[in-house]
Amino acid sequence: MSELKCPCCSGNNYENCCKPYHTKEKNAPTAEALMRSRYSAFAIPNGEYLINTTLPAKRKFHNKEDLQEWGEINQWIKLEIVSTPTPNKVEFKAFYIDEDGNQQMQQELSVFQKISDRWFYVSGEFQN
Repeated sequence: MSELKCPCCSGNNYENCCKPYHTKEKNAPTAEALMRSRYSAFAIPNGEYLINTTLPAKRKFHNKEDLQEWGEINQWIKLEIVSTPTPNKVEFKAFYIDEDGNQQMQQELSVFQKISDRWFYVSGEFQN
């Protein structure tokens, strides 16, 4: 049986890529690794992981149920990392099919913050 490829498009299998972050065995070592694991969490979906990797001060603007639903209603196709202009910023393109069957692409420059060896998502700015 072949192992499941990770939804983050790293080319690695899920068991050795994002799963250890999702199961809290490890913390993502870089902002890009956290970005990839968050994309995978939308694809699976895993709203709890998404809220737990959001900067605590920003959690009041999100909730686990909405993040879970956003993952469930869309079909996640591909993640493309555009650039990592600084260690705490990642620009990416997320490709998905929305609940109406339309192909979508979200391009965002995300900001992350590292606190005590853990990276957190802070905010994102849509590009284009």
